[in-house]
Formats: sequence, C-alpha cells, structure tokens
Amino acid sequence: MTDPTLDLGPQALIVARLVAGVTERQLDDVTPCPAYAVHHMLGHIGGLAVAFCDAGRKNLGARTDTSPDTAVPDIAPDWRESLPKALDELVEVWRDPAAWEGETRAGGVTLPGAVAGAVVADELVVHGWDLARATGQEYEPDPAALHASYGFLAAAAQDPGRGGGVFGPVVPVPDDAPLLDLLIALSGRDPGWKS
Repeated sequence: MTDPTLDLGPQALIVARLVAGVTERQLDDVTPCPAYAVHHMLGHIGGLAVAFCDAGRKNLGARTDTSPDTAVPDIAPDWRESLPKALDELVEVWRDPAAWEGETRAGGVTLPGAVAGAVVADELVVHGWDLARATGQEYEPDPAALHASYGFLAAAAQDPGRGGGVFGPVVPVPDDAPLLDLLIALSGRDPGWKS
C-alpha cells in the first residue's frame, strides 16, 4: 500500500493550480464524470479535502460518515479562496505520520489509515485529470502520487467484490499505454475523453 512518507503536497499544488485555471464560463461545462459539471467537480474536491482532513485526524463524525454518493456536490460562494486553503490543510494533516496509522473512516467506510492515505492520493490524481480534461488544461501529475494511485486502483480492480473498478468498470487500454492512461482506465474512465 502507500508509503506513509508520501507527501501529498506536490499533487495538491497541481490540483490547486488547475482550480485557479478554471474560468467562470467553464463552471457549467461537462466533465468525465457524467453526473458532474465543473462546478460539481470543484465542490467534490473541496468536500473530499475537508472529509479526509477529519479522517486523517481521526475526527470521526458526519463528514467522515457521509457517502460521496449522497448528494451531488457544489462549490461554495468563496470557492476560489476556500478550496486552495482546504487542499493546504489536507496536505498538512497527511504530513503527520499519525494520519497513516491505525484505523479511520471516510465516506462511511472504516479503513486503515494507510489505505485512506492511498485514497487521498488517488482522489487528487484522478480528479486532477478530470478537471484538466474538462477545462482544457495541461496535466502532469506528481510521479509519487501517480504511482500510489495506480497501486491503489490496480489492487482495487483485482478485488472480486469491487466490480472491476472503484468508480466503474475498468476501461480496456493497451498494456503499453502511459501509466496515467492505465490509471485512468482503472478508474473506469476513458483516457481519450474530450469535452
């Protein structure tokens, strides 16, 4: 599983730059997630940052017990300021080795801290790709987060109880595809998706 010394900072910074690159007129554009427009994706990223801060602190409650499927998320009025701050806080929480230890809960699921850390890396990598594709921005994820996310999704795809992928059925791609394409396919998305 993910190394507890993984610094989520570089990937969170990449996501924060993507967030800053979103224009007001792009907020209603489609994303690779059929139920989400760009403003929903931004809301999801902000919500996962807050929920995984609580999960890392083992501050279990409503934010760690609520499934992300409960409602379609949306942005806060101050999203341009609050979302980058939430990402910064997420990074600081997961720089504490205690976040990676013991058990915690996220999305209503109890899981080891190290697995929760892998989920955070995966969320940042995959949703960074979603946001970049939806808004036409360049995207190159942090290599350490990319490898952690790939390891998490590859393991999840092998679990017979998962239905072949965490977000949906695994999309077939050539074995020699770039690692990011392999990861995106494991997440149930088409690496060739365009808006």
